[in-house]
Amino acid sequence: MRCQDILEKIEARYPRKYACDWDNVGLLAGSREREVDTVYIALDATDEVVDAAAECGAQLLLTHHPMIFGGIKSVTTDTYMGERLIRLIRNDISYYAMHTNYDVMGMADLAADMLDLKDTKALEEVLDGEGIGRVGGLSRSMTVKECAELVKERFGLPNVKIFGELEKRVQRAAICPGSGKSDAKQALKLGAEVYITGDIDHHTGIDMADCGMAIIDAGHYGIEHIYIGDMEQFLKKHCPELTVYTAPIRQPFQVL
Repeated sequence: MRCQDILEKIEARYPRKYACDWDNVGLLAGSREREVDTVYIALDATDEVVDAAAECGAQLLLTHHPMIFGGIKSVTTDTYMGERLIRLIRNDISYYAMHTNYDVMGMADLAADMLDLKDTKALEEVLDGEGIGRVGGLSRSMTVKECAELVKERFGLPNVKIFGELEKRVQRAAICPGSGKSDAKQALKLGAEVYITGDIDHHTGIDMADCGMAIIDAGHYGIEHIYIGDMEQFLKKHCPELTVYTAPIRQPFQVL
């Protein structure tokens, strides 16, 4: 099927209008008319991912994070971005990114459901009542430590970073997959007793803990990797004729 046919199915479920103004989503390289029978899905368009997409014969690469955010003045092998783009084009691979539109219309509810949050609402509204992140009630009252163990179990994580008292009991939680530093105060304002997100810096962590809200930093990749499996299931349901490959789930760093 044509690349455009696949993109229309994706955008019907995850409309681009829900992307934040600063974001760069959509077809970022390649042809909409490209015939596609094989798709590769990953969180980021890294060197390893571009190589894997080419090796499996994919004609379409789908990622969550856009490789291109700002303007590009040249496309050469002098830069990592230029070199990746050249390899994509040389291998005739169309490249599509779905970032904050997926955060709003897919990732937020998926992550909240994985923690069994109840009576949820958007953490940060973007459009039409839809938004990034969710805040709601945990299935039961639990300690911050128990909540952290739940996060590790549900998202398959080896460890998480915690700000706040481990034995404090919590029941109202907020979750923001990816980098949630900018929404920490909003989570506190909406009554969250524990905030689950990634990329929390030292000062935000200690300040929120002093305000009475614990933070569980599960890492940027730690929660957002659920995009890969979710999009795999979406394509298998809506485009069953396609062969779908996915990047392996593994942390992009090591802790010694």
